[in-house]
Amino acid sequence: MSAKGADWAEAFLEMMAVERAAARNTLSAYSRDLTDAGQFLAGRGRGLADASAEDVEAYFADLGARGLSPATAARRRAAVRQFYRFVLGEGWRNDDPSRRVEAPKKGRPLPKVLSREEMDRLIGAASARDGAQGLRFGCMVELAYASGLRISELTALPLAALQRDPAYLIVRGKGGKERLAPLNDTARAAVKAYLAARPHFLPKGDKANPWLFPSRSKAGRLTPRRFAQVLDEAAADAGIDPARVSPHVLRHAFATHLLEGGADLRVVQTLLGHADIATTQIYTHVASDRLREVVQTRHPLARKK
Repeated sequence: MSAKGADWAEAFLEMMAVERAAARNTLSAYSRDLTDAGQFLAGRGRGLADASAEDVEAYFADLGARGLSPATAARRRAAVRQFYRFVLGEGWRNDDPSRRVEAPKKGRPLPKVLSREEMDRLIGAASARDGAQGLRFGCMVELAYASGLRISELTALPLAALQRDPAYLIVRGKGGKERLAPLNDTARAAVKAYLAARPHFLPKGDKANPWLFPSRSKAGRLTPRRFAQVLDEAAADAGIDPARVSPHVLRHAFATHLLEGGADLRVVQTLLGHADIATTQIYTHVASDRLREVVQTRHPLARKK
């Protein structure tokens, strides 16, 4: 990437962090995306600062030819588009080379969802691990399913958040926004049982470790990757295809089962921490049978029939 392009990219990321409160993971992803675009453009003798519309069009076409997942390719296109809108707004260029390039239309994939019976088996398999390990991972699966937590939110929970057996958690989500996440009696019981075993996981000499799920790793807390690995093992033990299970699938199950139980879509939006209800509406496709039943049993005209 040229020096000018690198400077512009740095200014763009700073704006995203300060003005839009972008999360650290989002900033890291956008940084990688702009680096990827810069490397492609360099192969054409160009840079981010002097790329033409034809160059950007070629880059977007190359993303499709690489076999990237639709979500990754779409995010890279979005990063480039936002970057050039920022550059244009700053007056560093008098044109936006990404403006004329149309993004391919893609259907939004439906989330993978486990049934309630499969969730029971998964929780049982995670809890069945030996000793303290079973208490810890059983507790994590219970919390993720009971509260709809993202894996990053789950592994970053401080000990202080659950030490006094609360009925709700205050969760700091994307962009630093806080929301309330409920805890049912089963999850609270799982936390209570785990807390008695928590000292087993404390790094040596680190009794002041602040994390709910500490670890002897360099980070001082359990990593999302390690939790995902254990979840795969628990899925296999429960007779569920591990390809259908991931930390995010627990969040999908939380939302879908709430809607199937008759929860209001706006309530689910709040509990998930979605800024836009359109993001939450994808679950209505998954829970369509339950929603259809609600209309047929609650709507005045349906009742008359």
